[in-house]
Amino acid sequence: YQILSMLALVTFAACEKVENKVLFEGGTAPNLVASTATVRLQPGEESNTAIRFTWTNPDYKLNTGLSSHDVKYKLEIDTLGGQFNSANKFSETFSKTLATSYTVGQLNSIFGNSMLLRLGREYTFQVRVVASLGTSSDIQPISSNILSFKATPFAPPPKVAPPVVGELFITGAATPGNWMSAGDAPLNSQKFRRESATLYVLDRITLSANNGYLLVPRYGNWSSVAPDAEKYGSVKATNSMNPAGDDFQAGGNDHRSPSVAGDYKIEVNFQTGKTTVTKL
Repeated sequence: YQILSMLALVTFAACEKVENKVLFEGGTAPNLVASTATVRLQPGEESNTAIRFTWTNPDYKLNTGLSSHDVKYKLEIDTLGGQFNSANKFSETFSKTLATSYTVGQLNSIFGNSMLLRLGREYTFQVRVVASLGTSSDIQPISSNILSFKATPFAPPPKVAPPVVGELFITGAATPGNWMSAGDAPLNSQKFRRESATLYVLDRITLSANNGYLLVPRYGNWSSVAPDAEKYGSVKATNSMNPAGDDFQAGGNDHRSPSVAGDYKIEVNFQTGKTTVTKL
């Protein structure tokens, strides 16, 4: 009798488990619409709306009924031919909304600073929305139709304002000159070459391993004031940045040198706000 009761209980529990399982039963691809097929990007019009995207809900069908409140939408923009696989494609995720707009300034910054496209050239862009629900592998993402639009990006303002004095130096425990002191004469061996208004390059410097350093516009001067930064440092906490290069800002925390001592090339790109450190 006890064995029969236990079997009945297990059978009942198993039935309950199957009955309560949420099953994906399909959905409808979102319909994506753009406000224009030719986007006007002009300096001085940064606050104007450049393009607006709207899309429909995929109406995910579950065995428990329709679901919409947890749908996430990933808007993806890539250049024609990139097939949304380009290394610098743009994507942004939205929830509980079926529309978004980009101003001229926002879209132009995406093209120039995020997608790193050539300025002054007309591109054909493709855009789509990918809808997803939860993290279950049983619920597959659904892609919308693909739209195309044309735009010609112009030079956006750099993400980090370059040094007003047009010079840049490196200082710190990671460098041969160690940390500079106030009033020290400039070390030409630690001075960057100005390749353009927004790109500074130090072709070779010997760095010790796992030590700190900063970038300064005036060697031997820690007291520069706006609009000229006294230093440029990592946007992340000290020792948490990627030593091969990372985002930087005016002020900021100490950069960290790579874990292997040796000769390196350092590029500081104020346009993108990123450093690149390459082993020679």
